[in-house]
Amino acid sequence: MDDQTYTVNGFKAAAMNAGLRKGDGADLALIFSDRPATAAGVFTTNQVKAAPVLWTRQHLAGGKARAIVANAGNANACTGAPGLKDAGLTAEKTAAVLGIDPAEVMVASTGVIGARLDMERICAALPALARTLSPEGIPEAARAIMTTDSFPKMSTFDGRADGRPYRILGLAKGAGMIMPHMATMLCFILSDIAMSADALQQALMPSVEATFNRITVDGDTSTNDMVLITANGAAQNNALSKGDLKAFQGGLKGVLWELSRMIVKDGEGATKLVDVKIQNAHTPREAAVAARTVANSSLVKTAFYGQDPNWGRILAALGRSGIHMAESRVDIYVDDVQIVSGGLGLGAQAEKQAAVRMKGPEFALIIDLNNGTYGDYVLTCDLTHEYVSINADYRT
Repeated sequence: MDDQTYTVNGFKAAAMNAGLRKGDGADLALIFSDRPATAAGVFTTNQVKAAPVLWTRQHLAGGKARAIVANAGNANACTGAPGLKDAGLTAEKTAAVLGIDPAEVMVASTGVIGARLDMERICAALPALARTLSPEGIPEAARAIMTTDSFPKMSTFDGRADGRPYRILGLAKGAGMIMPHMATMLCFILSDIAMSADALQQALMPSVEATFNRITVDGDTSTNDMVLITANGAAQNNALSKGDLKAFQGGLKGVLWELSRMIVKDGEGATKLVDVKIQNAHTPREAAVAARTVANSSLVKTAFYGQDPNWGRILAALGRSGIHMAESRVDIYVDDVQIVSGGLGLGAQAEKQAAVRMKGPEFALIIDLNNGTYGDYVLTCDLTHEYVSINADYRT
């Protein structure tokens, strides 16, 4: 999709290099709604929460937001009271250049943990950011929030409500430190639909649960994860019908799912996108636990990288997951190629066929526990030499 199509009625964005991280790329982004907007959000469940998460969560309680300011290169996490003061100052200075209330400014950060923000550089950059706001600036904002990402992540949905057209546009960053619940991951969703903050929250929560809370790259939950959604009503629709609300939630879920797949596909050093599916578990919770245990197993993920259908590692992961299971009932497939039946391998020929499927960039690992009626899924990737290299050198 061409960058020119990544626009939403009533929203502008800008990005610039404020000198907050190594390199020449943009590292500070600003998104602004010309009109008052409703807002909702979901935040990291990590008990160590970054200052921007604390600031934004507190002020989002009012259900309104007109601006999002986000920086890369520094997470402003584990910075104590000074870090929270920096987040508040960022909101205040942003509000001043935009002529809005600081409570309407949501703050987000991503990058290295444990260092103070360079507030002198941020404050110096904000006036220029405000002057360069443009309806076509959203792709640049998406690039500015990247850290170890290799490409910007954006997705759109076009729908109609009350007979009027509207758009949902999502932009996200994330490639490492990704693990439900809330998988470092930032996502900003912009829409010109008219919708209350409560309705936005009710649509967002299940959409996040079915998408961002079903992905993993490395099993780590960040201190900074957040998903924010704002709706400015520029579509000028009236009250939404049940059908309109259902269509909006479907579109929102589709946008988040596409962004989720992009995040896992762009996992640090990843070469494989793998859909781990659990079938016929004893309870819904056990289906989820089984999927996450397998999807996060380093041994399983390195086997994905090696294109090796090493089903013993999969059974071992299931066995330590704590779920109710009987080894003698488990069937395992790679796509439609069965490699295990009743807990026993089906031989070299089956594994050879499975290995061929694993050579592709995407495949499914399907595990039938034959122990109930519940299923779940997690989207994961392989674990490569490149992942270690990226994270070993992240701060140097």
